[in-house]
Amino acid sequence: MKFLLTLCAGLLLAANALAADKFRVAWSHYTGWEPWAFAQQSGVLKKWAQKYGIEIELTLVNDYVESINLYTSGKFDACVMTNMDALTIPAVGGVDSTAIIVGDFSNGNDGIVMKKGESVKDLKGRSVKLVELSVSHYLLARALEMNGMKEKDLKVVNTSDADIAAVFKSDASGAVVTWNPPLQQVRNDKGAKLVFDSSKIPGEIIDLMVVKTKAPDSLKKALAGAWYEVMAVMNGQGKPASEAIEFMAKNSGATAAEFRAQLATTAMFYKAGEAAAFASGPELKKTMEHVRSFSFDKGLFGKGAKSKDFVGIAFPDGAVLGDGKNVKLRFDANFMKLAAEGKL
Repeated sequence: MKFLLTLCAGLLLAANALAADKFRVAWSHYTGWEPWAFAQQSGVLKKWAQKYGIEIELTLVNDYVESINLYTSGKFDACVMTNMDALTIPAVGGVDSTAIIVGDFSNGNDGIVMKKGESVKDLKGRSVKLVELSVSHYLLARALEMNGMKEKDLKVVNTSDADIAAVFKSDASGAVVTWNPPLQQVRNDKGAKLVFDSSKIPGEIIDLMVVKTKAPDSLKKALAGAWYEVMAVMNGQGKPASEAIEFMAKNSGATAAEFRAQLATTAMFYKAGEAAAFASGPELKKTMEHVRSFSFDKGLFGKGAKSKDFVGIAFPDGAVLGDGKNVKLRFDANFMKLAAEGKL
């Protein structure tokens, strides 16, 4: 009997060890994140996972905010998200998270589109549909600020990113704030005009791969290795690059020409060294100061937060914005540096 109990305990430990080697990663459709689908389809992700003795299960979640909520609740070990959402959802929710890959920043990939209007000022008195309290909301706030307006000058209507293009097309006097690929879809609608986009605030909307801080380096290295292998393919010449772009375009519901147009408004960091330098640079701190101020003002830190210092944000040089005893969002350039040095 004692032997059987020992055997069962051993088998249970072995099963748990095997389970611990499998990690779940969530992603959602966005121009700068489509490379993850290619990494999976091409076998690149599996190759890097095997190199580090782990298994990575990549899952598409069609609703972007839901993907982050699932990550925050513990369903995923890693998830793609923007810098603002990384702060206001998992970090504020008490989940210690680390941005290990700075994939790109939006340089026109997020925008405000309207019918029957020519400028941001024409939004006055209108209903504006967007994913409330997301980077779209942040973009709107920055656009209003730069045009001497306030949010009280219009009405914000919360709308899922999965529905926003269809809703806009059915509204003869619609106004939306969204990101690609739906941004491109609404821009192409009859009578639509782009009145503001993220190229006006370069480097502020940053797209990241965020991993639970406690996750092992094997996962972080595998993700960084796979990402920069795909970046090298995309940034190359000839058939491999064309085939990669064509796959990503089709997977996102766009033509190759449309996808290339989306990439043109996405400041991709194809080289790991450039991404590491951006993550380690002074501008990131200025951006996160903008972001945390907006987030606190919107109540995104919750009722218990008495100031924007409620959550700590740590940077590669060791500097911290906010509470150093409650650091929940970290920017780590180490894995990007290892990729740049060919040491993964």
